[in-house]
Amino acid sequence: MTEERPNLELLRAMFDAAVAAALPENCLPPYLPAPAETGRIVLLAAGKGAGAMLEVAERHYRETLGLDRDRLIGLGVTRHGYARPTGTIELIEAGHPVPDEAGVNATRRCLELVKAAGRDDLIVVLLSGGGSANWIAPVTGVTLDDKQALTKALLRSGATIDEINKVRKHLSRIKGGRLAALVGDARMTTLAISDVPYDDPAAIASGPTVPDGSTLADAQEICTRYDIELPESVRVALNDPANETLKPDDPAFERAEFKIVARPQASLEVAGEVARLAGYEPIFLGDSLEGEARDRAHEHADLAKELAKEGRRAVLLSGGELTVTIAGDGSGGPNQEYALALALGLSETPMVSALAADTDGTDGGKGLASDPAGAYVFPSTISRARSFGLDPASFLVRNDSTRFFHALSDLLVPGPTFTNVNDFRAIIVDNTDMS
Repeated sequence: MTEERPNLELLRAMFDAAVAAALPENCLPPYLPAPAETGRIVLLAAGKGAGAMLEVAERHYRETLGLDRDRLIGLGVTRHGYARPTGTIELIEAGHPVPDEAGVNATRRCLELVKAAGRDDLIVVLLSGGGSANWIAPVTGVTLDDKQALTKALLRSGATIDEINKVRKHLSRIKGGRLAALVGDARMTTLAISDVPYDDPAAIASGPTVPDGSTLADAQEICTRYDIELPESVRVALNDPANETLKPDDPAFERAEFKIVARPQASLEVAGEVARLAGYEPIFLGDSLEGEARDRAHEHADLAKELAKEGRRAVLLSGGELTVTIAGDGSGGPNQEYALALALGLSETPMVSALAADTDGTDGGKGLASDPAGAYVFPSTISRARSFGLDPASFLVRNDSTRFFHALSDLLVPGPTFTNVNDFRAIIVDNTDMS
């Protein structure tokens, strides 16, 4: 512990523990279905954890179970920079959060693998956060350019991930249960790492293998509410009944099952145990928080200050997915914006340190695997910034949190973690005498 950055090591230890609990090597093997005596296993993976999930699954079937080479096929799609050393099963890197041509081509090949599966085959779908962008198959009439423009507009609007997914589902040939509709006589098992509030299967990677309760009308309303300017092709598609998603009574789901292998709450609980062993009382604020990052930060700053006044030795832990309505021209992400707003809200409360970071290893930014995951907050954050001639409030107005924390050397840059259970936030209130 240093006077300038108290509890830095504990903050990082809690983050690392939360991530480890959701790593495919630790959570996936018990859920992998046993192969039948005949038929193939078709592994399909999408999302930021797709490479690691494929790596673990392929090793399980080939090395642990000794499955013959010709009985295991498949294809994975992950975010650029998130590749893992799979064996014979190909892994393709594609765009995130804005989809690209690589994602389109990979998704087409995945759809072909599903269509070609026979009665004795088992399709194992491995999903993680980011799958919505990696599996991209626009409906008839909608181009990749249209989907890219719409995605960018939605991301800037402040819409929640659930709202964004409701729109994307109705413009896709794979999302909203449509992948399950292609299975035919084969069987399908989906294993997912949850990165969404309330662990809703229909929201993870936009629910390609489960029923969807949202409608075309919902998608239209979301676009109207956030004043999204729609390309003409998208407007037409959202008015076409053929683009409605699959509902619970669809027979496509009779041969499909879905299981969650890692949840945000479990990761928070592991981090809470790290806090407890260090002598702190873990206080859980929820694993499904949503809303504007700066608004939540002010709420949490007030909670932390109240605990400090009471002389408590505690850690406030929360997850979920916060949003940012972008008004400035800066660089950052929801976790970094939260951290900056938290620092301002704490007003240098002497006993409080914090970390806000995305468990996938990147938070907003330029879409690079080397982007920061989040940022630390310490009692000295605001005073150090001002000593460098920085005005913290102006950085917040410009949505420029990355540059702010970079100047203080307080960014967390772990690189890709190869999993994703969404945001991780820890606020340590320490009544230890630091004199």
